[in-house]
Amino acid sequence: MTAASVSSGEISLPAEVLVAGTAGAGDALVLTAPISFWGGVDPKTGAIIDARHPQRGDNVAGKVLFLPDTIGSSSASAVLLELVRARLAPSAIIMHEPDAILMLGLIVAREMGWPVPVAVRMDRESHLRFIGRQTAVTADHVAAGLQI
Repeated sequence: MTAASVSSGEISLPAEVLVAGTAGAGDALVLTAPISFWGGVDPKTGAIIDARHPQRGDNVAGKVLFLPDTIGSSSASAVLLELVRARLAPSAIIMHEPDAILMLGLIVAREMGWPVPVAVRMDRESHLRFIGRQTAVTADHVAAGLQI
């Protein structure tokens, strides 16, 4: 993917919508390793609790969450559903590759009438450009450093 706008620290990259939801903004939490939501994220707090994960102790709540990959579990959707219900979900989710099980949590939450964050796909090579940045996500772009 090429940058739609890159100057003076501004980044705006195209993204492909996976699950339509509310556009989100917040601090970027760029995970450096795959994670399993089941056993890896506490559904009551949003904290990363996997003892082996490099970002253990970070919290996904309200963050723009960049996932380089996921570690499958059929219960991951339930954890994400609980995070949405408790209003502890990320403000947006950016994935390198779609994870149907994880996205199911957002779809079920939406069907239950709860507001869900947008989930988009963007190449993982681009994820690192957002470390430490305030980031905004719409259905078709991920941006930092812009007036959005």
